[in-house]
Amino acid sequence: MMNMLFAAYGPQGGAAQGQGGGNPMSLIFMIIAIFAVMYFLMIRPQQRQRKQHQDMLSQLGKGDKVVTSGGLHATVAGIKDNTVILKIADNVKVEVNRSSISQIVSSRAASAAGARSSQAKAEQKSDSSGGKKSDEKSDQS
Repeated sequence: MMNMLFAAYGPQGGAAQGQGGGNPMSLIFMIIAIFAVMYFLMIRPQQRQRKQHQDMLSQLGKGDKVVTSGGLHATVAGIKDNTVILKIADNVKVEVNRSSISQIVSSRAASAAGARSSQAKAEQKSDSSGGKKSDEKSDQS
């Protein structure tokens, strides 16, 4: 078995003896293609994810509810340069690195915007239903 392997690919003969090595441009093209595939499948998505995480951390504010990379659910009580003070419970505060925040569960700005939009929707419904009732009354007269 080993003799056949050496005969086919060994230094004395077989496939290696008659070949001159092929075109070096095709080898260079294959290496470039492998690097391009690795870039688009691995490196670029990681860079995009890191940028999204940095944007999320820049929007972090006092009162936001967050989850840390360790799974700790807390509310932001204060922000320093590279650290965040989290309130876990009454009279319990911890200071963690800003980078250890994995996600913002609810933002104070988003909750305020949500409250405003729900108020606006309620006003639109009351205006539209109020207008229909007055039209119905005028039709009955």
